[in-house]
Amino acid sequence: MPERRQIINPIYSFLPVEIDGFDLLAELALDMRWSWNHAADELWHQLDPARWELTHNPWIVLQTASRDQLKRILADSVFRKKVDELVASKRHAAETPAWFQQHYPRSILTV
Repeated sequence: MPERRQIINPIYSFLPVEIDGFDLLAELALDMRWSWNHAADELWHQLDPARWELTHNPWIVLQTASRDQLKRILADSVFRKKVDELVASKRHAAETPAWFQQHYPRSILTV
C-alpha cells in the first residue's frame, strides 16, 4: 500500500495552531451560525475591537490577531470559559435533531 502524504495548504502554516485554544476559536470563527447568532460577538470584540467594528467577520479578526494577543486572551480564564461554553453549545446544537427531524422522524428527507 502506498504511503499517504498529507497535503498542507501553505496558508495554514501562518495560523498559530500551536497556541492552546486557537483550534476552538477557529471552530467558532468558521461556524456560519455567527452570521445570525451573535453569542460570540463579544469574544471577537475583545480580541480586536477595531478590526471587529470594521469587519464584523470573526475569521478575519482571528487571522489578523497577533500571537501575543491570542496567547494573552486565551490565558484569561473568563475568556476561555466563554469560548468553551460557546463551542459546547455549538456542538450540542449540531448533534441535536432540528425541528423537522423531531416532528417528522420517519420522513425520507431525514435520512
